[in-house]
Amino acid sequence: MKPKTYTGGCLCGRIRFEAVGVPKKPHTCSCKMCRRHSGALTTASAEFARDEVSWTGPGGAPATFRSSDFSSRSFCPACGSTLGAIDDAPVIALVLGSFDKPNAKELMPLYHSYRGGRPKWWHVSAGSDD
Repeated sequence: MKPKTYTGGCLCGRIRFEAVGVPKKPHTCSCKMCRRHSGALTTASAEFARDEVSWTGPGGAPATFRSSDFSSRSFCPACGSTLGAIDDAPVIALVLGSFDKPNAKELMPLYHSYRGGRPKWWHVSAGSDD
């Protein structure tokens, strides 16, 4: 059976990706880095091994900003769109909003990281159909 391919990219289309395989750790996150990088109170992402992700658009690989001792945030240098995080461990976390078809069941977040980082009035129901 051929592995599933997921595609997506930035707002302007210069940075495009193909991720092949099973998404790992689909989740939402309200940590300070995700909030500041995206401008959103919560991000949603899924992880793929680095060798499962190809940058296919005319802009090549995204620009990165070193955000911690173990990770860099990725974004389009032309339009500024958030694409996710590229960890030193061979993992790329792609934000679900950048996927062409984010409705795939296997992309549904299963848990919420850094729940305490969200404002108390902000409610996220990972793993449900609210």
